[in-house]
Amino acid sequence: MSTMRGATRISRQRRRCLQGLLALPAVSLLDAVDASGPDLRQRRVGTVSLPVIGLGTWRQLDLPADAPGLPAAVAALHRFLQLGGRVIDTSPMYGLAETRLGEALATTTDRAFIATKLWTDGLAEGRAQLRQSSQRIGRPVDLLQIHNLRDLDRQLRVAREAREAGQVQLVGVTHYNASAHSVLATVLQRERPDVLQVNCSLLEPQARERLLPMAADLGIAVLINRPFAEGQLFRRAANRPLPEVALALQCSSWAQLGLKWILAQPAVSCVLAGTSRVRHVEDNLGAARGPLPDLAQQREIESALA
Repeated sequence: MSTMRGATRISRQRRRCLQGLLALPAVSLLDAVDASGPDLRQRRVGTVSLPVIGLGTWRQLDLPADAPGLPAAVAALHRFLQLGGRVIDTSPMYGLAETRLGEALATTTDRAFIATKLWTDGLAEGRAQLRQSSQRIGRPVDLLQIHNLRDLDRQLRVAREAREAGQVQLVGVTHYNASAHSVLATVLQRERPDVLQVNCSLLEPQARERLLPMAADLGIAVLINRPFAEGQLFRRAANRPLPEVALALQCSSWAQLGLKWILAQPAVSCVLAGTSRVRHVEDNLGAARGPLPDLAQQREIESALA
């Protein structure tokens, strides 16, 4: 119940943020959500070009089959795919999310790029968990990541074996907290994974200092988690109008500004934004169209939220 209340509170704060549209009459909400608009911006993850906005499943799909909120979450996932989104990130750690994801994907033929994780200890346990995840999702796993670096050496061995066997395409490592960035930097240098998943946002910008430049130098693709800092961005922006730079960037919400601020870093391949609401999926994908902020515009966005 506390999770549902928290999600509802964040949704209300995001809705209040969208009221900033009134300050920008030249940018209509329809422009941001039009499925027939320009193609989504893409960047490379390994050898694959993928849209720069992805979908997270942490809380959104960790639901019982009879949960009242499940139909809305599935509708949001289907809308994400319908509008051209592809990258969907999940994990065995997320409770029922892999199972619900597999059920939702079974009802669509849209092409999804599936990223899941190993979150266990031991070689046998890692191999068994991958088999279970693949069965739950019902589609091949494209990216297999070591969740929060748990049992890193052995789980990297499992992931690389799976890649060599053609069970997965790419191997990655993840973390969600800036306190782990120094360890992540060491891992990147030593292990050279295909993908790094790490937190970065207007309110948690630390990855831009060292990890993103390092990943770019090493040719490692980057997925971003916590782009809204668990809703803190919307709480901070709740009563603030959108800055003038939003018009130049074709942004109709604080969510789009926050996502484009992250995407201004060329090292970032895809930003994972979790939601169970169709209108938020449409809004988030709007950040994959139009111009990205230059350095001066990034500073203007930062100042507007300070």
